[in-house]
Amino acid sequence: MHLLILALMLPFASWAQPSAPAIGIVVMHGKGGSPDRLVSDLASGLADKAYLVANLEMPWSGKRHYDKDVAAAEQEVTAALSELRSKGAKKVFVAGHSQGAVFALHYASKKPLDGLIIIAPGGNVATSFYQQQVGASVARARSLVASGKGDERGEFDEYEGAKGKWAISTTAAIYLAWFDPEGAMNQEKSSRSLAKTLPVLHVAPTSDYPALLRTKQATFAALPADPLTRLYEPNADHRGAPRASIDEILRWTAEVAVR
Repeated sequence: MHLLILALMLPFASWAQPSAPAIGIVVMHGKGGSPDRLVSDLASGLADKAYLVANLEMPWSGKRHYDKDVAAAEQEVTAALSELRSKGAKKVFVAGHSQGAVFALHYASKKPLDGLIIIAPGGNVATSFYQQQVGASVARARSLVASGKGDERGEFDEYEGAKGKWAISTTAAIYLAWFDPEGAMNQEKSSRSLAKTLPVLHVAPTSDYPALLRTKQATFAALPADPLTRLYEPNADHRGAPRASIDEILRWTAEVAVR
């Protein structure tokens, strides 16, 4: 008798349970990277679970070499989100790895999202150490822009802890947009400007670069105190963090989407 009642109830229970809304997510790689490298497993892992995914190649990629400024990069993400919505996404997220995470913080401070995912954020141009590496180029670019020569191309310094310093060729205006310590890639400024109700998943791998491990708690503490803001610490290094966070991103985005 009990089995019969259960059998009769199951179709109703299945029908009555609300289904999770379709989830769309924009994925952004790190400095000098590309969609088919460190973030590719993350993007494909989400797509395999029926997520709508846009895995973008951003202006800081190894191929693009800062060919567009910050405003244009924002437009690229906004266009990708619009396309995901047109395909049926009801909840949208942005996920960035390393420099992509710092830009994701900036984007989320200006545009509405259902949730934000920052994976091993790195490349905060506002730190004194970073400006020691690129400050001379920033000053030169600022001077060129002020004198009306912002569209002139030149060689400017770029820096990453694992690679050191190298030169990039772009315009002074584009360079200043990305490397101004008070600009878009100022991580603390972006974090302070996030909506207080925005849930953020901060992925901080246990074997990240030492400098990022030292600032991990401060980075997390600066995020909105939304009940669903989380710190996730997978057993991985900086490069492996996107792959190591797939299951947690799936779990967390599903939780956020149905709240």
